[in-house]
Amino acid sequence: MAVKYFTREEAEALLPRVEPLLEELQRLRAVFLEHETSLAAFQEKVMGNGHLPPAEVVQEREAITETAERMDEILAEINTLGILVKDLDMGLIDFPTLRHGGEVYLCWRLGENGIGWWHPTDSGFSGRQPIETF
Repeated sequence: MAVKYFTREEAEALLPRVEPLLEELQRLRAVFLEHETSLAAFQEKVMGNGHLPPAEVVQEREAITETAERMDEILAEINTLGILVKDLDMGLIDFPTLRHGGEVYLCWRLGENGIGWWHPTDSGFSGRQPIETF
């Protein structure tokens, strides 16, 4: 699949669409982790007494599967737009773009007002530079 390159304006135009998706991903990730913790506790009890898994174990497994599937759907929707999700905890995404003929990323995370940063593809978040240097 060919890489989509964004202008700053194109990337910023997508933020109202992507922001709620990232917020939902963060919420779902928290739910996923809660279900994993509950499942681990139930499984420990089951292993201790040797009985078949109780209904709670089955429910937790189903909840984990459903949550993971919804997260995958949202990630696929974002990826279809050509946007790269880099860190769910931070709500960090990158938009591929070109600078002086080479690929770099316009960088944005939840809570920021517009695209204010960019970085080379090999430096990640720690290499973010103000958009004014673009």
